[in-house]
Amino acid sequence: MCGRYSLFTPSEDLRERFGAEPTRPLEARYNCAPGQELPVVTNEAPDEFRFLKWGLVPSWADDPKVGNDRINARAETVDQKRSFADAYEVRRCLVPADGFYEWTKTASGSKQPYRVAFEDDRPFAMAGLWERWMPSTKQTGLGDFGSRGPSREQEPLETFTIITTEPNDLISELHNRMAVVLAPDEEELWLHGEPSEVKSLLDPYPDEGLTAYPVSRRVNSPANDGPDLVEPVKS
Repeated sequence: MCGRYSLFTPSEDLRERFGAEPTRPLEARYNCAPGQELPVVTNEAPDEFRFLKWGLVPSWADDPKVGNDRINARAETVDQKRSFADAYEVRRCLVPADGFYEWTKTASGSKQPYRVAFEDDRPFAMAGLWERWMPSTKQTGLGDFGSRGPSREQEPLETFTIITTEPNDLISELHNRMAVVLAPDEEELWLHGEPSEVKSLLDPYPDEGLTAYPVSRRVNSPANDGPDLVEPVKS
């Protein structure tokens, strides 16, 4: 699975890389976590970085808390599962990152986090889906992911998920799944191609040019966020 990632590439470099302008300032993030609002590029607005909440809430959901269990979608079944099939058809997105984290068991039985990134730390896009969930009139006062607040008309809740696939040789030493990393020349097709055209893009990214190294266990807590989280440590 992909449950954490980093995005600290300078704002100007991200804007040039993706040809998109942010709807609010881009900030360096070293520990992007589920439930947070994070920048994505949607097929609806491919020239913008929009900030969506990580954890997909289908439009038909009764309770937005279902997003807590939908941070990833499996490539093998993404076009079949009710939670993701509609978004796969018409609401695809790019999730910018410059690394992602995976955890592997150590000899002592604990888990050691590893950061996976390109050797030059260049940014890349993970394949994602997005949704727009509208609160019903019965849910006035229901805040993001189920928190209660004053009764008022609610804004739409926009969310996303990251698609995962089988691991490449590098990642298989750490985990049995990996995020779908798109090559730059695949990104346009992922956003705007027909569903029958894009399924072939959801394969493991080759491990050439990628590196994986152990990082601080401080990344385990979403409360921690800083440059020290991406520094190599002894495993």
